[in-house]
Amino acid sequence: MGESYFDGGLLQLIGWRILGGLIITLTLGICTPWAITMIYSWEAKHTVINGKRLTFDGSAVQLFGNWIKWLLLCIITLGIYSFWLSIALRKWKTKHTHFAN
Repeated sequence: MGESYFDGGLLQLIGWRILGGLIITLTLGICTPWAITMIYSWEAKHTVINGKRLTFDGSAVQLFGNWIKWLLLCIITLGIYSFWLSIALRKWKTKHTHFAN
């Protein structure tokens, strides 16, 4: 078994988070899926598990479709679905995270 580690830096993370926050703010939240996928991609690119680097292949367009669906479910259920929203997002993230070849 290989070594597991994360090789991303704090300044990089801060930079990506600030950029994501600016994108969300400047687009009034419309580009939130793009900011999320950008940060997930950076996290996966800097993660190694058992000697194998991760990759993230999710796209903002894919997440945007789910984002709309989840928003509608939150509205229809008067916010009750929001309790499951973080789980749904984590499932989507995991589905699109793989070991790099």
